Amino acid sequence: MKIAIIGGTGSQGLGLALRIVKAGMPVIIGSRDDTKARIAVDKVKEVFPNAVVEGYDNFTAAEKGDILIMTVPYKFMADTIKSIKGAITEDKILVSPCVPLANAVGGKPTQVVRPWEGSAAEQAQALVPNVKVVGAFQNICAARLMDIENPVEDDVIVCSEDKEARKTIIELVNKIDSLRGINGGKLCTSRIVESLTALIIGMNIRYKTSKGLGIRFTYLYDID
Repeated sequence: MKIAIIGGTGSQGLGLALRIVKAGMPVIIGSRDDTKARIAVDKVKEVFPNAVVEGYDNFTAAEKGDILIMTVPYKFMADTIKSIKGAITEDKILVSPCVPLANAVGGKPTQVVRPWEGSAAEQAQALVPNVKVVGAFQNICAARLMDIENPVEDDVIVCSEDKEARKTIIELVNKIDSLRGINGGKLCTSRIVESLTALIIGMNIRYKTSKGLGIRFTYLYDID
């Protein structure tokens, strides 16, 4: 399946692109400005010259991708989904790493705002009700993803109403360097997962971590 990163020119999107191509998978990088997408492609190829990576505007990237990972800040999420809605067909999987941090509305990044639907992932599902939406990658520090010389070693909680879509994204996660996909159950669990990001940000501040803390579940050995 073709993986498209929508809004993939920021540190989270670019970090995921680097990790995915490092795992030997092709990537499509999308941006509102296709020139910025091509610049991001060049950055990936500086690290991995043989990477299979393309850059397009967000709509074209969404058309070409099978798995669409939405790496835009929460305040732009709804508008971005609406702008590519015509390209998000029922056979695609839309992955939401978005977290509704309160700084999107003038508050603190250590707090979350609660969308009417319950979480950013559920809000995305409401915008494209006929598409398989998965919540994943919300708790991974972008700086860790960008530090390509070192493993991330995080667990990624994957939530969706669609069991097959959830399984597909868990399998994708497990292919990425040192990440482990965890079955988080239904999409409503994203309410808890997204809130953990605000907790992590607060702990990063208190403990002065340079590249961010991560989550790892202990005593979980037998994952199928």
